[in-house]
Amino acid sequence: MHSVELLPDEATERAVRDVWEGLARAGLPSLASHRHPTNRPHLTLATADVLPPVVSERLEDALAVLPVPLRLDGLLRFTGGRAPVLAWAVVPDGALLRLHASVWRILREAPGNERSPPLHDPARWVPHVSLGRGRAVPAAAFDAEPFLTAAGTATGALEGHWTGARTYDSESRTTAPLGQ
Repeated sequence: MHSVELLPDEATERAVRDVWEGLARAGLPSLASHRHPTNRPHLTLATADVLPPVVSERLEDALAVLPVPLRLDGLLRFTGGRAPVLAWAVVPDGALLRLHASVWRILREAPGNERSPPLHDPARWVPHVSLGRGRAVPAAAFDAEPFLTAAGTATGALEGHWTGARTYDSESRTTAPLGQ
């Protein structure tokens, strides 16, 4: 599976990593403990089974709009997967919504991707930056503000820019830059 991800500016990346570290210091699930070199704050726009060169070229064109505004505000909790996930909500503006729809369409129209998972469909997409996940923590521990207060971490509104993009290949666990 291949994902297309946006990357934040340096100050926003540092702020997200600070939240990760605060969660880890409090003994709570945090992506700070995920030590793979590809681990970094990002926003997944869409996924695809295949990513042939012609699709990468079309993605490069779509991503030429970067940078686009970034706003993180509020917390989300996802409990339907393998482990509960706490995330910082991304508040999308028109530019981000247009970029997302364009990337979704490019991937969806590529041969071999017709049955891509609907999770990133523009009608269902929940944009977010993941902060922590873990089976060992009861779901109540993911109650937004008390969770972060316990970690000594602030996640109020944060503004910046999505400045870069990459693909992530879940099979090879590698990334490649896009649109740069």
